[in-house]
Amino acid sequence: MGSKRNISLAKALRYKGQASYLTYILHRIGGSALFVFFTVYLLGLLGVESMHALMRNWLFQVIFLIFGLFHAINGLRITFLDLSPKLMEHFRTAINIEWVAYVLVAGFALFVVLRNAFGD
Repeated sequence: MGSKRNISLAKALRYKGQASYLTYILHRIGGSALFVFFTVYLLGLLGVESMHALMRNWLFQVIFLIFGLFHAINGLRITFLDLSPKLMEHFRTAINIEWVAYVLVAGFALFVVLRNAFGD
């Protein structure tokens, strides 16, 4: 028999897990976004013309760029800490480094996407 837990969405959103909880949630959202992106991409390869139009939309590109890059950079941090267990005590520093790297890479990528979307 499982334990009874009555945790509402509002209570879960007030959880003060700080950066590690935020990266956990964003990693899951990023994985889901990548699943949607690859589904759209495969449908585009199969010749569904509306998927081509969707993938050319700058807003679609920005949304999936934001979540896809975060998923990739967070995955690198998780892999690095898994391969070096001695560094696990510095996970908060690793999260801070991850955020700096993400802001730099995502900022540049967003600049390129938006420059191409709205002209040189």
